[in-house]
Amino acid sequence: MSADDNLMIANVSRRRFLMGLAGGSALVLAARWDVALGGNEKAQFGAGAMPGGWVDDPNVFIHIDADGLVTIVNNRSEMGQGIRTSLVMVGADELGADWDQVRVEQAEGDHSKYGNQNTDGSRSMRHWYQPMRRAAAAARQMLEQAAANEWGVPVSEVQAGVHTIVHRSSGKELGFGELAAKARELDVPGRHALVLKRDDELRFVGKETGLINGELKSAYPKAIDGEDIVTGKAIYGADVPFDNLLYAVIARPPVYGATVSSFDDTEALKVPGVEKVLKIEGTGQPAGFSPLGGIAVVASNTWAAMEGRKALKIDWDLEAAGDNASYTSSAYRESLEKAAQQPGKVVRQHGDLDASLESAAQRVSATYYMPHMAQAPMEPPVATVRIKDGKAEVWAPVQNPQATRDTVAGRLGLDTENVTVHVTLLGGGFGRKSKPDFAIEAASIAEAFQGRPIRLQWSREDDIHHAYFHAVSVDYLEAGLDDNGQATGWLHRTLSPSIGSLFAPDPKHKGEFELGMGFNTMPFSVPALRLENPPAPAHVRIGWFRSVYNLPHAWAIQSFAHEMAVAAGKDHRDYVLDLLGPDREIHNLTVGDGWNYGEDPDLYPIDIGRMRNVIERATSEAGWGKSPGKNRGLGLAFHHSFVSYTAIVFDVEVDDQGELTIHRADIAFDCGPQANPERIRSQLEGAIVMGIGIALQSEVTFEDGVAQQGNFDKFLIPRMPDAPKMLRVHLVDNPDEAMGGVGEPGLPPVAPALCNAIYAATGKRIRRLPVGDQLKG
Repeated sequence: MSADDNLMIANVSRRRFLMGLAGGSALVLAARWDVALGGNEKAQFGAGAMPGGWVDDPNVFIHIDADGLVTIVNNRSEMGQGIRTSLVMVGADELGADWDQVRVEQAEGDHSKYGNQNTDGSRSMRHWYQPMRRAAAAARQMLEQAAANEWGVPVSEVQAGVHTIVHRSSGKELGFGELAAKARELDVPGRHALVLKRDDELRFVGKETGLINGELKSAYPKAIDGEDIVTGKAIYGADVPFDNLLYAVIARPPVYGATVSSFDDTEALKVPGVEKVLKIEGTGQPAGFSPLGGIAVVASNTWAAMEGRKALKIDWDLEAAGDNASYTSSAYRESLEKAAQQPGKVVRQHGDLDASLESAAQRVSATYYMPHMAQAPMEPPVATVRIKDGKAEVWAPVQNPQATRDTVAGRLGLDTENVTVHVTLLGGGFGRKSKPDFAIEAASIAEAFQGRPIRLQWSREDDIHHAYFHAVSVDYLEAGLDDNGQATGWLHRTLSPSIGSLFAPDPKHKGEFELGMGFNTMPFSVPALRLENPPAPAHVRIGWFRSVYNLPHAWAIQSFAHEMAVAAGKDHRDYVLDLLGPDREIHNLTVGDGWNYGEDPDLYPIDIGRMRNVIERATSEAGWGKSPGKNRGLGLAFHHSFVSYTAIVFDVEVDDQGELTIHRADIAFDCGPQANPERIRSQLEGAIVMGIGIALQSEVTFEDGVAQQGNFDKFLIPRMPDAPKMLRVHLVDNPDEAMGGVGEPGLPPVAPALCNAIYAATGKRIRRLPVGDQLKG
């Protein structure tokens, strides 16, 4: 493979298929997701349809060659969640393609051509399921019309089979490849002329595959990248081959906002293989997606570059960092806990909270802490850039190729049309690779080496020291209970630095969209309630982390609900079901992007019945109410996030030495329709394991602005012994609901469910994460 061998995806005209590809014998189809056409979408395609419409704009997704090979373009980044398989599978199923004759082409970064490519927010499938089906349905209908024209029969008499079009009465067949040239001459069916397959006509979508809770199901269709990944053939960011390649690393400021005062590269240039040392300009604060700045070492191999970096002598100007240079996480935690005792910005309220607390028969209060964490994907950031003849090409594992294209163009002073972003497989992302600072760094270095490709490689230490950190959080909650233990009042104050500090002067308060992640959308039915957001300044780069602010909100709310149940002397499950109140749909608790990730509140209300259902399913499967034995306990938590519903029950044991064993985890999950259940299960299994790490081990601390963890010896992640001995996923299929997210909503309830189980086993209440050694002694 060569980096120059990338298959080019051609444009299409307004109403016609291209004449040019494959000598004029190819069929190319375009579709676009268009929010402006959302008004009639639900009425035409049902409750599960996304806002959007069929528009014959140049967004090419499906290409059929004369030999019948079907190529489907994947416009989302593949980072282990399986979207390259799932989205292509949706198109292939609607089209009627033989899976063995389907190939995937990864889209380059081009928003105007491929729509929104930013792969975050658990929205790839829910935003692109219907557009992909519509594109494939149009291609299928055009193939059917082409066959009907060939046979001189009404189109109603023909039907797509598997990679063929069949005349039902005569049994005559024509393959997709035989019809491609004729089909491309036809007009694209209008949006209202499209007819999607019925669910019972689909062969792949919604079907279970693989080993499901110990039972072997059909393994077809197989994952597109599966064999390459397990055999080491998959191409990740550092795997793209180039001739004449140079390698680079950067010495970055130890403190966010610091700059280079002076540097001496004499010894670095003596290292064999080092070719050049140059200064990379940072942008100060707020950094956005731009580089932190520093000194780059360029060499003929990565080892030489790293050894050259060690030999640099750099004087850092820490005064440029302001009070970031004195940022110490332990002191910061104390300051947030103190601030949590004072009123803050009121986000939502109803009833007379002060009166309800004053008259309560019992008052319960608690403060919860969650630390900074780094995304730490297995593949650290890496990018290769080549600049030649006024054009730049980028090869990188990015979640947001369109932002990569735009920011690289801005850094280099080029028109975006002169920047091409090739998206490789991502070795994990978790939000880190939605920030393309590493690609901009590579582009800045490549400017000095016109025509030669430059590969910038981050080490693990680079990755953790200079992450976009998950925000530290402190949450204070207080509740009033009546004589029967029923909640009469609820106060919640949440404090975390905002992601908004990346892009503008630090707002010190969470944004509306951040508060909408399980805080001001808290669905408990309590007579009096007040939600507040006191200020919390940012001192490091705050960035997206899997599930974002749902993590601290679920951690605090679900832990506190358990404390309330204990104080009331009631069963936890029964207590929270009562807190949820009667089955109902909550259509809006706030405005704008604060509601359900900007989704339509009519299409995506919070459905208390669905939440109740996953709670009852998880607890039933886990054997809730049984006596697990000495030093063992069951713990429950649940959460609504990314418009999906999750409930988890852990069965744990803590021995007399404080050693924790997780015997079993049961997770019930409702995301509405299930396009690829096998990948849903995989994502939930991964969320359980990652959440265990968040609960037990993962933490980044700071001393004088410097991250104290740099590799997996100190930034701890789960190992095999930490995983549950048994993990069971219970999918709740709701095909008539709108499709929800999958990649992130499994994570938020894990930590509180695990810590609630620890309390049930030991009587020890965990309010500070990670658990660490709190079980010892």
